[in-house]
Amino acid sequence: MDRNEPLHLIKSRRDSALNALVSGVPYMSWLGIRFDRRGDELTAILPFDDKLIGNPMLPAIHGGVTAAFLEVTAIIELSWAAMWEDLESGRIAPDAAVPDSLPRLPKTIDFTVDYLRSGLPRDAYARARVVRSGRRYASVHVEAWQDNRARLIAQATGHFLMPQP
Repeated sequence: MDRNEPLHLIKSRRDSALNALVSGVPYMSWLGIRFDRRGDELTAILPFDDKLIGNPMLPAIHGGVTAAFLEVTAIIELSWAAMWEDLESGRIAPDAAVPDSLPRLPKTIDFTVDYLRSGLPRDAYARARVVRSGRRYASVHVEAWQDNRARLIAQATGHFLMPQP
């Protein structure tokens, strides 16, 4: 890309690409998951909603919702990292209105979740870190928390099959 490109155009291009990537997963929309982007760093946000409660006696966020939140965070982070250079160079321009412009998402091989404490009825946050990413295989670690990043509610490790061009 042009080094003299105005900052608002750079941000707009990145936000548009991220929105296109996220819009490709309808379940994320149903759960309400969105992403906060700062440069190339993503933080997933799961806004609290009563439909997320699994145990109304506690109340606690359903474990399946927590696992799904971690998994989609890993998939979006992995896809974002994989397409970053192509996005920045202008080789790709994902657009939700043009399905063929969207990159194919990695496929989950396995995903292991460690539930560390109950998810309380409030917003949750997650960040993923790509541990290894090759042409065919990737490994990602994800952590989720609510009020305090040092007090994780869950963490996970996933292995993914990377889409082939």
